[in-house]
Amino acid sequence: MERIIILSGLSGSGKSTAAKVLEDLGFFCVDNLPPELLFSFINLCEKSLTQIKKTVVVIDIRILAKDTLYDFEKILGKIKKSAKRVDLLFLECSYEAIVKRYKETRRVHPLAAGKILSEGISEEKQILEDIRRLADQRIDTTTLSVHDLKTTIAKVAGTTGKKAPIITFLSFGYKYGIPEDADLIFDVRFLKNPYFTESIKNLDGTRSEIVDFVMSDEDSREFLARLCSFLRFLIPKYSEEGKSYLTLGIGCTGGKHRSVVIANAMGKNLSDYSAIIRHRDINKL
Repeated sequence: MERIIILSGLSGSGKSTAAKVLEDLGFFCVDNLPPELLFSFINLCEKSLTQIKKTVVVIDIRILAKDTLYDFEKILGKIKKSAKRVDLLFLECSYEAIVKRYKETRRVHPLAAGKILSEGISEEKQILEDIRRLADQRIDTTTLSVHDLKTTIAKVAGTTGKKAPIITFLSFGYKYGIPEDADLIFDVRFLKNPYFTESIKNLDGTRSEIVDFVMSDEDSREFLARLCSFLRFLIPKYSEEGKSYLTLGIGCTGGKHRSVVIANAMGKNLSDYSAIIRHRDINKL
């Protein structure tokens, strides 16, 4: 096993978000694993045919009690001797932040059943103090936004996490509605329309006749150049925000001619990014 991150911390401190970030970065994630099964789980991972090299295990108050902490310390020491790199990561935040988050989500604190919230928070802090003491790194999430926490976790994992998003160029026809999954919409109905040229009107935008017709117009060429330049500026900004997917809708009237040509051209011009090209309405009448 090349890398093991054991993720623990206070309820409401952001463990679920941190686990999702690590999972997106290629870690095999297991939530709520009892400490006594931790070493057995790692052995199974090493023998797995899927060759699991990085894993994150979430261990928190739901499965911990005071009488298990001594065993956890022994297990942790054993794991650190057998794996290349093991990190115990502990998330914490202020009492006020935890109270605010639980009020916003309306979830029940795991130790507050039959008690007031403050009592549950205090009890959890006391129980987890020994794990906090053992942690290789402690992160205070009190003032961190979700984005800040994602960036911090990515750094802990040894990566910036700022990979370019997977881009989908989606052509569509306005007469069939705007695609709900589009992040950005570009209207190309101002471009010269092949529909009004009888000899080619029944062809679609993948045909050379339609491509030549649309791209023979100077407006089409200039629009494409300006749009691709804009996207080369924009995509890294989305990458910095940790966006994994970006869908760009390119619309004309029927989604068969102009939008198809422009979507294909954009995909070709931005082929250095991970790109998908889809034509939603190309086969519609």
